Amino acid sequence: MPFADELIGAQTVRALTAALSTASPRARLPRLRAAETALTPLALRERSDLIRDALLADLPGDYASFARTVRAAAAGAPSFTGWLIWPVTSAVAAKAIGEGGVEAFDDALALLAELTPRLTSEFALRALLNQDLGRALDAIVPWTRSESADVRRLASEGTRPLLPWAVRVPGVLAEPKATLPVLDALYRDESEYVRRSVANHLNDISRRDPELAVATASEWMAAPDDNTERVVRHGLRTLVKQGHPGALALLGFTSAHLDVTGPLLTSGTVAIGETLSFTGSVRNLGQEPARLVIDYVVHHLKANGTLTGKTFKLTTRTVEPGETYELSRAHSFRVLTTRRYHPGQHAVELQVNGVRSGRAEFTLIAVGG
Repeated sequence: MPFADELIGAQTVRALTAALSTASPRARLPRLRAAETALTPLALRERSDLIRDALLADLPGDYASFARTVRAAAAGAPSFTGWLIWPVTSAVAAKAIGEGGVEAFDDALALLAELTPRLTSEFALRALLNQDLGRALDAIVPWTRSESADVRRLASEGTRPLLPWAVRVPGVLAEPKATLPVLDALYRDESEYVRRSVANHLNDISRRDPELAVATASEWMAAPDDNTERVVRHGLRTLVKQGHPGALALLGFTSAHLDVTGPLLTSGTVAIGETLSFTGSVRNLGQEPARLVIDYVVHHLKANGTLTGKTFKLTTRTVEPGETYELSRAHSFRVLTTRRYHPGQHAVELQVNGVRSGRAEFTLIAVGG
C-alpha cells in the first residue's frame, strides 16, 4: 500500500474543505478542519474513515441535502478530485444506509457512478453491496453499457470477490455466479482498462470456485474477439500456476512428451538481499509442437520450520518437435515489506504445464552470514 501522506494528507483536507465551503457557504465544517492535524499517526484507510466521519458530522440533515452538497462541490470545484473522493464516496454510502429507504440507496449508487471518474468509487460501493446485494446488482449491471469506461470498470472492479484494500461482500463470496452478468457484458469491452478488471475479477472467482471460472472462460472463448484469449489467460493465471487441468487445456497447454532438466543452481548458498541464479532446459521428445507454460516454484522456509511454495512465472512458448529450450533465471531475495525471509534450507523446482520436477535445495543465509 502506498504511503498515506502521499495520498490522503493535510492538503487533501484543505482541498475538500475549500470545495465544500464553496458549495455550502453556511457550513462551518469544524470536524473536517480539525482532521487536518489529526491524520499524522493514521494509516491510509484510517485517514479516509476519519474524514468520512467528519463529513457526516459537519453536514447533518437528510441524505438528499448531503447529496446536493456533494454534487455542488463536484460541479463547482476543479480540485474536487483525486484521493479526497474516497472518504466522500464512503460518506455518501454511509449516509444512504443510515437513512434507509430505496430512494437514498438508489441515488447513492448513481452518485458513486457520477464520482468514479474523479477517483474510483469501488471501495464505497462495497457498503451498498453489503446492504442490499440484489438491488445493488440490479443497478450495477446497466453500468456495463455506460459511455464512460470508468463507470464500466466500476461495475467489474467494485463487485470483485477479493478486491484489494476493500471489505469483503459475503453475498458475493457465497454465490460467485452473482456477478457473472457483469463480466459477461464486459469481457469484450473496447477498453483495456475495463478488460483488465474483468480478468482480475475472474481470477478472484477462480480462487473460490475454479470450475466456475474455467466454465465461464470456456464460454467466452466460444464467442471471442481479438482480446478474449488475453483476458482469459490473465483471468486464469492462478489456476495455471496451480496446474489446474481445465485451465491448462483451455489455454492450449496440453500434456506433451518432454525431457526436463534442472533447475541447476549456480550456487548452493545465497544471502538475503542477493539473487539465486539457475538454468534448465526443456526438450520436446514428441512428434507435435508443444505449447508450454514454464514456471518455477520457490519453497520458502517459514518461521515454524516448514516450507511453503510460491510459483513465479518464467515464460510461455511453443517448442517444436526435437527442439530444446534453454532457460535461465536470477531470482531476487531482496527484502520486501510483503515477505519475511528466514535463513535456512530452501528449495526451487521447475513447473512445466503444471507438472513440477527437478527439486534443488539451497541455503539462504543472513547478510554477512
